[in-house]
Amino acid sequence: MTHPFLDLAPLSAEHFASIEERVARLMDTSQDVVIMQGEALLPLEGAIRGTAAPGTVALNVITGPYGQTFGDWLRDCGATVHDLAVPFHTAVTAEQVRAALAEHPEIDFVSLVHAEAATGNTNPVAEIGEVVRAHGALFYLDAVASIAAEPVLPDAWGVDLCVIGAQKAMGGPAGVSAVSVSARAWERMTANEQAPRHSYLSLLDWKQRWIDGGRKALLHAPAQLEMLALEACVERIESEGLDALMARHAGAAAATRAGALALGGGLEPYVHEARDAAPVATTLRAPAGTDARELVAKALAVDPVLPLVAGGGALAQEMIRVNHYGPQATRGVVQSSLAALGGALAEAGHTVDLEGARKAVAAAWS
Repeated sequence: MTHPFLDLAPLSAEHFASIEERVARLMDTSQDVVIMQGEALLPLEGAIRGTAAPGTVALNVITGPYGQTFGDWLRDCGATVHDLAVPFHTAVTAEQVRAALAEHPEIDFVSLVHAEAATGNTNPVAEIGEVVRAHGALFYLDAVASIAAEPVLPDAWGVDLCVIGAQKAMGGPAGVSAVSVSARAWERMTANEQAPRHSYLSLLDWKQRWIDGGRKALLHAPAQLEMLALEACVERIESEGLDALMARHAGAAAATRAGALALGGGLEPYVHEARDAAPVATTLRAPAGTDARELVAKALAVDPVLPLVAGGGALAQEMIRVNHYGPQATRGVVQSSLAALGGALAEAGHTVDLEGARKAVAAAWS
């Protein structure tokens, strides 16, 4: 018995390199781009472990759970870490970053999450990049959730390590990811005796054996199905147009926010200011006295395919996340999600305005 997924010809190095080139164009970068054979945590951790060591002094910006993780990795590498934490319902500002760098001029590494899908905020990377570039620090950016939902421009923003994943706004597979690496980031890794070598975490292995070798021989057998899915995902983005895709995400975010406010019932945006809200997903605060997990469960009982989840960890009881990304960044998905939440709120005894929400979604989308 044959199967189209199981009996494919092996993925060649040339084909692998062609997919890397298309991902680099998506990121609008001339830096080296490496597609890593694993979920985005692989290059996120590999980039930190490749560039951080005792003597590194890092500014770690925390606007959500991933920023906390990055600080842990940096400390594990022996770096001195200064955390800049802001409330999860807002975004960090370039002025806050500038002040932190002025207070600790020895900082030579800055880590930041662009969009925190878990908390629904997004940070002004272009402005922050100017501050970091003027200071001279290496700039590490997690753009996993933001890529294809809003502009991601590592070259223009002075980002030295920019990690992306395909499973959110790109609408692609979770099993592969990519990172763009600047020349000075490679220099930092090469000089770092602690940088992983001969390891699955090693970016230097890809540099020395893949890039410097002219992309002729892969380090190991690639994740073939995931690579082909990534290629199909990029083709779909190219067909729709990146600007159109980002506009669709912006429309979904604006419509979700407006519809939630019009729905009432005590539901309100978790991120206070619209300018700080991420286009990839909208987080909502459940009404006082209600459990977000119960509301989501009731909404999904009506339609189990809706992109609704309760917040994670300490936010599980109070936060609802509408994951309107990729193929789900549509007006219909937004309207159905809010209608289901409205039904759950009404069942819990809250007064809601379903027609008002529908009109608000239509107005915001147009």
